[in-house]
Amino acid sequence: MAKSRNRARVVIACAMAFAVVGPNAAAALGAPVELGTARSYAVLAGTTVTNTGPSAINGDIGLSPGSAVVGFPPGNVSNGVIHAADAAALQAQADLVTAYNDAAGRATTGAVTADLAGQTLVSGVYTGGALALSGALTLDAQGDPNAVFVFQAASTLITASASSVVLINGAAPCNVFWQVGSSATLGTNSRFIGTVLALTSIAAGTGATVQGRLLARNAAVTLDNNTVTPANCAAPAATTTTSSAQPTTPTSAPTAPTFAAGIPSTLQPGSGLPDTGPRNGGMTAGVAGLILAAGIGMVLAVRRSPRNLSR
Repeated sequence: MAKSRNRARVVIACAMAFAVVGPNAAAALGAPVELGTARSYAVLAGTTVTNTGPSAINGDIGLSPGSAVVGFPPGNVSNGVIHAADAAALQAQADLVTAYNDAAGRATTGAVTADLAGQTLVSGVYTGGALALSGALTLDAQGDPNAVFVFQAASTLITASASSVVLINGAAPCNVFWQVGSSATLGTNSRFIGTVLALTSIAAGTGATVQGRLLARNAAVTLDNNTVTPANCAAPAATTTTSSAQPTTPTSAPTAPTFAAGIPSTLQPGSGLPDTGPRNGGMTAGVAGLILAAGIGMVLAVRRSPRNLSR
């Protein structure tokens, strides 16, 4: 009987620990890549930043350890300043290294073919060698505005002329990241979305637009009549607390609360199995409850077995 009780305690403890810890651990896997001070930068390079034509950069431009920022004007910087070989640029580069390592170190949820064109992908971490984009890539958040997409290119990332990244069902540009093991090249008049974290250099072709960031660790960023706008997720709304000791009379009718729509079932990349949990990979409360119930059921089965009853 003592052994049965011990087995019962183990089952209950494991079920409860999995139900409590599991969602938190899974949620961490789907968090956005933290950029630190590099978040305010539209363009960040290691050696030089070179621009041709009237590029519109909507954010900071940074350079460290190099000091040559060329082509402004005719390029224009709005909602930001140029940091060339100063303390701010040095810190941004340090934070870029941390962000790059974060993106590169995440466990993959699926491998992708070299050319991403024509594919529709849900949130996850996608790994490939030399990645290319010859047409349109669609990223589907499946109704979750917090869905995160991370692409890991072992070597280069090259997009063709007029190629594009398309977001649907609530996908946000601030949650798309491209970790590139060498250099990235964006094609002429391409429409690119996401933050590029390149180990070496980044070159944007004539007329390419970027809703995100071009962040190069060790070499140059080259621009040619481009528009680059950093994508930042909106901060959560601040909440206030009113003391109940001094009730106040409302001046207007209360607003009915709204609730987010349920997230539909999706297929995890490469698994072929349905996943009804949140898009960040977390476990729903219902699943955790089922696990706990299963543990309790096992306890009852052990205690009611003929062998235990005979004792």
